[in-house]
Amino acid sequence: MATYVAFLRAINLGATRKFPKDAIVAATEAAGFTDVATHINTGNVRLTTRMRSRARIEAALEAAYAEDRGFAVPTIAYTTDELRAVVADADRFAASRGSHQGRHYVWLVKREPSAAQRDELEALSTDRERVHVSARAVHLLLDGGYLDATLLKPVEKRLGVTTNRNVTVLRALVTKWCP
Repeated sequence: MATYVAFLRAINLGATRKFPKDAIVAATEAAGFTDVATHINTGNVRLTTRMRSRARIEAALEAAYAEDRGFAVPTIAYTTDELRAVVADADRFAASRGSHQGRHYVWLVKREPSAAQRDELEALSTDRERVHVSARAVHLLLDGGYLDATLLKPVEKRLGVTTNRNVTVLRALVTKWCP
């Protein structure tokens, strides 16, 4: 059995996209996954499965969530090793920027960006917003606030299916679920 961490996109936004944690657990278990747990109400789900195909896991979760909620819930799954690597890379990237005191967000993506996409995304960096691509994660260091960021939409448009998390949340997940 393998453990994965799944990230749900665009839930609990507004009145029509509600997906409470208990309902996420129930729908995930109904789809055949075990050892299911959630962390905060933003769509972070740990699960265990015999499946080895990330694409099959994501498809099974998306089908279960759509059936349960009546709306699409794009889902991006990472193995625990992959998630640990994302956080380690986040720490290396932040360290390479010196004593960065701003915010650090990570877009988690279904498909790894190509080398050309990586170069294009990293070229968007400015003095106040720095982009770094690693495997299926795109890091954004911001000197200002999240709502002041100018690179959010341009980066997301180039990535396909994504969801983002603050690196603090990802560190907490690694501590909690990826010993």
